Amino acid sequence: MEDDVHLQTAIEAALEDEGLQPAIAATGEEAVTLLKSDLSDFRALVVDIRLLGRIDGWEVARTARRIDPNLPVVYITGAAAERWETQGVPSSVLLKKPFAPADLVTVIRQLLDNGSSGEP
Repeated sequence: MEDDVHLQTAIEAALEDEGLQPAIAATGEEAVTLLKSDLSDFRALVVDIRLLGRIDGWEVARTARRIDPNLPVVYITGAAAERWETQGVPSSVLLKKPFAPADLVTVIRQLLDNGSSGEP
């Protein structure tokens, strides 16, 4: 989930090029609905901290982890990185914008290969 349409498109293309099948949600509420509907299809969560709607990326990730405590989480943000240590779920990764979509693919691959590992 990404709030910038151009970045979202680039991320989606990079993930698809790697054989991953992203599910895109426009709002935090839509993301939570997707996660609750069938988590078995999701291998990782990539979420912008600032999302449209009332639910932010911090809450989306907390909801995802209540459903699957081992789900890898990657936060992406341009403005809220300083809150990661206090708001982020354990064993998550944070990428600061701007970043190359290939960097995100690398992080996701590492998390999937090694299990969730990061901070906080």
